[in-house]
Amino acid sequence: MKTYLEERIEWYDDNYRNGNSLISDKQFDQLEKNLLGTNPNCDYFKKKNNLVLPSLEKDSIDEFLKGLLADTRLLIEPKIDGCAIALQYRDGAFEKAISRKGADVTSKLIGVRDIPDNLGLQGVLQVRGELYAPNKSPNISQSIASGSLRAKEGFSESLSFCAFQILNSKLNQYESKKSLSKLGFTIPQDFTCNFTSQVEVFRKQWLEGKLFRKYPTNGIVVKINSRKLQLIREKSNLDYPYWQVAIKS
Repeated sequence: MKTYLEERIEWYDDNYRNGNSLISDKQFDQLEKNLLGTNPNCDYFKKKNNLVLPSLEKDSIDEFLKGLLADTRLLIEPKIDGCAIALQYRDGAFEKAISRKGADVTSKLIGVRDIPDNLGLQGVLQVRGELYAPNKSPNISQSIASGSLRAKEGFSESLSFCAFQILNSKLNQYESKKSLSKLGFTIPQDFTCNFTSQVEVFRKQWLEGKLFRKYPTNGIVVKINSRKLQLIREKSNLDYPYWQVAIKS
């Protein structure tokens, strides 16, 4: 049976994810600490610490932009062609990694550059990113990355990991990546635009080979920066629930 504190925290968390923050982040963090001290094995922490790798929607940019204010801050990032990976750290130690299909690939990623063994923090950190082969064409990069995950023994190819997002965070996209960089992760180059009409400019630049040339890309990713707007899209009954979208052409 859930305690009153656990129910209260879930209620605050649900409201926050629906764009209705009722208490400050500091107050919420203190409630979580109180619950962790009294009932660390409760369902709330089991659910929160479940490592899941969300899919990246590939759709029309027009549908994605529909309903956004003209000055909504957007981030343009490279769509690196490799293998999507989610990492989990517990009290700073690299604990687990899963692939897009949910397979445990932890042992395959030990020693990969850009994946720190230890971080100077407490609690659980979940990171989303892409495993890829640098200095290769997109198709070759994807083939090498997927081959490394299937290999039964060591893999000779040099691989990199680019971190895009903290999955269990209340930070906006920019601050999330900034925090990842401070922790020692490699983060992708990005561009900011404050007008939805500018997205088309970046799309054309990528198609012309002028954007993100240092990565093996097969498109660009457009993301809403605000965490509040992200959660509104994820949890509301809007026709378009995605806060990031991949554009391939």
